[in-house]
Amino acid sequence: MTQISPELLDRLGLSRPDKKPEGAMDRLGQSDFLKLMTTQLQNQDPMEPMDNGDFLGQMAQFSTVTGIEQLSKSFEKLAQSLGQNQTLQAASLVGKDVLVPVEFGELRPDGLVNGAVDLQRSTEELQIDVYSPNGERIRRMNLGAAGRGLQEFTWNGLRDDGTFAPPGVYEFKATARSGTQSEAVDTFLDARVESVAVGSDAGLALTVQGLGEISFSDVRRIGG
Repeated sequence: MTQISPELLDRLGLSRPDKKPEGAMDRLGQSDFLKLMTTQLQNQDPMEPMDNGDFLGQMAQFSTVTGIEQLSKSFEKLAQSLGQNQTLQAASLVGKDVLVPVEFGELRPDGLVNGAVDLQRSTEELQIDVYSPNGERIRRMNLGAAGRGLQEFTWNGLRDDGTFAPPGVYEFKATARSGTQSEAVDTFLDARVESVAVGSDAGLALTVQGLGEISFSDVRRIGG
């Protein structure tokens, strides 16, 4: 392959290896690469011209560099488009209920807490326990046998003693029982979205009523 002298690199305005400034990138840009290859053809020795293999090899390298740069720009545009779509979707969430993996849910004045349990396997009995802010169990709901998947439940604020609990934040624990075995399972509760934050390091974040900030990636379902 024809070698390019340091003097020729200086005439072209390209960096010489022995003069590369500290911290400079050890590669040529697309325009530099094309300029260098064209100059090679113009200055090659007529008695020993570049063979086809060398020329095709440089063309292939140039195509690869060009393709990578174009692909990088395409991904950048795609990322911007996805970010804009996510922002629009997030704005529409304010005022809606989202199902998120939490143990604490707010009993609102309407007296309802909606939730769900995601079972990895079927169970003979699914049990939901509700605890007051001071840690006292005030309600046990037996949902009976349940299959694999998302199993929904609703608490209407009624305690086991027949009285209604006041509005506030309560803890929910779910247990799956089969025979003599029991297993604690994660709960998902509906929460009202109050605001949305875009552009944080953790991505899109939702502030939900009574629970604080929740990552958008944790949302299992968006309600009406």
